[in-house]
Amino acid sequence: MAISLDKALGIHQHALEGRVKRAEVLANNLANADTPGYKARDVDFQAMMQKAQDSMSGFGMTRTHESHMDTSPMGADSELLYRVPHQPSVDGNTVDAQQEQTRFMRNAMDYQASFQFLDGKVSGIKKALSGQ
Repeated sequence: MAISLDKALGIHQHALEGRVKRAEVLANNLANADTPGYKARDVDFQAMMQKAQDSMSGFGMTRTHESHMDTSPMGADSELLYRVPHQPSVDGNTVDAQQEQTRFMRNAMDYQASFQFLDGKVSGIKKALSGQ
């Protein structure tokens, strides 16, 4: 009986990848907080997880031609959206540094939680393989 790591690790590996992508986007927003005209972006994490779950079920779509849309779980920028500002600045920048820092910290905590779930799965696999 072969062990499939994709099935053993479940959705947690995709959640970790999604959290990393969101951290990059939020860090980019923070880096451009003073750039005139910069539009804050964010990742639709729920959409990313839904795509990952669909691809894991085996019933997802596959890209068979280069002009077809990319439907991979972490593909393209389909999950990357512009954020609607609460209070846009005069120069057109939509980044609110305090909100971005809060989102970044929340994402970091969610990343740690996803990492701990994944670590628990790997520990369980190690115990099963060693016969404990």
